[in-house]
Amino acid sequence: MKKEWFVLHTLTGQEGNVEKSINARVKQESMEEYVGRCVIPMQSVQIKKEGQKARTVKRKKFPGYVVVELALYDDDAVARSADSAGKKPVVERTWQFVRATPGVMGFLGGDRPLPLRPDEVDSIFGGASGGQAPKPERPKVEIDFEVNNTVKIKDGPFMGLTGVVAVVDPGRDKLKVEVSIFNRKVQVDVEYWQVELVRPGDAQAPAAE
Repeated sequence: MKKEWFVLHTLTGQEGNVEKSINARVKQESMEEYVGRCVIPMQSVQIKKEGQKARTVKRKKFPGYVVVELALYDDDAVARSADSAGKKPVVERTWQFVRATPGVMGFLGGDRPLPLRPDEVDSIFGGASGGQAPKPERPKVEIDFEVNNTVKIKDGPFMGLTGVVAVVDPGRDKLKVEVSIFNRKVQVDVEYWQVELVRPGDAQAPAAE
């Protein structure tokens, strides 16, 4: 069956367990026809602290997500097997396998997720490195953010993405920012100091890869 790449949303910190579980269960449950590789997208980040030699570390490119090859939709189904909207039927065995994986919250895209496009897959496996400047000391926050402000994330795993403030938590100096990942809107948590306000007329960085 034809396998395509899909994105799974995992519980925080459970990406590694999800990857190990899926890769182990594929053989145990004879799912090779339906499930391929499961991968945590990583990026190389260069870290340099004052007085120390720069070092390169691997970090999760999209914390809380893994990508997996799945035969999720039945391409061989005859037309009368498709639903009333003309959509391909879901392969139940694949669906249940994914849903039974501990730590998986669901598909990015809901119950009818779209597979990643070829250019998105190339971006993940093309070895794109994310050079990163040394982490700055946390400055005093001198600006009040508001919902619907456009901000650019300048530090952390989502550095470089531009998004819109969805929730402001002044008690903890934190924001929820809606950004685009794999061309899908998701909310990520950031601290005030990790973002900068994009004012009208400022050049904006690309929203996502």
